[in-house]
Amino acid sequence: MRILFSILSIAYIFCIFFFADSPVVSTLSSFNLYSLLHIPLYGILTILLIFSFVPITQLPNDLITRYLFVGFIALIVAIADEIHQAYVPGRDASITDVLLDMVGIVLVLFFAFRILRTKTSLIH
Repeated sequence: MRILFSILSIAYIFCIFFFADSPVVSTLSSFNLYSLLHIPLYGILTILLIFSFVPITQLPNDLITRYLFVGFIALIVAIADEIHQAYVPGRDASITDVLLDMVGIVLVLFFAFRILRTKTSLIH
């Protein structure tokens, strides 16, 4: 199961970079007030990465390490995407976008960690 989510994560990251240079972004920009679509965009990426790296059926001893690793990967993708956008004609890099990406990442990690902790405390 983790292989499927790993493939989906890679495909999703590819789409983030591919669509940075797409006319779709221009169309969405009218709906994207204050770049708030960055929050769910990177929230979804974080969910895919969690399913790729964190076992669902058990509470591993290094759960916090795994969640931090997932968050780190998502943040690196966010930073790399902004650097990539700096070189795309008609686009620019923005620290604000990275901060919004971080909000999506942190929200998903927080809720996923709470859900997993609640689930495992009910089992034990």
